[in-house]
Amino acid sequence: MAAVSQLQRQFIEYTTSLYNEGYLDDQFTQLQKLQDESNPEFVVEVVSLFFEDSEKLLNNLATALQQKIVDYKQVDSHVHQFKGSSSSIGAQRVTNVCVHFRNYCEEKNLDGCLRCLQQVKHEYILVRNKLETLFRLEQQIVQAGGSIPMME
Repeated sequence: MAAVSQLQRQFIEYTTSLYNEGYLDDQFTQLQKLQDESNPEFVVEVVSLFFEDSEKLLNNLATALQQKIVDYKQVDSHVHQFKGSSSSIGAQRVTNVCVHFRNYCEEKNLDGCLRCLQQVKHEYILVRNKLETLFRLEQQIVQAGGSIPMME
């Protein structure tokens, strides 16, 4: 059982660091509270859908910004969608970059939009990797016979 308590401690420390470093916000906590015995994979499923949608949105954004004549309304629409989905899972740093991205869309500032695209890709990859690590930790705890500690 010592292995389980060590994994649980690791889980709590890692999760706490994700909040402290601004990767996640309280929305992620709310998402976790919706998970129960009847749907133990709820958070993983929702976040997996976020990952799938994000990949498509990032590709759409890259394509839209490469056009000879950039349709900033279309770019803003994609960024708005990305902001909403990242906000809904609590991916705070991605959401924050999207806010700046939308300002550049409003200004029709191509350089600003391209910089934000790189920044939002970077933040997305970081949060994706961190959430995948968190989910692996959860799996290890469950496989060792433990339960996932709830964060307050």
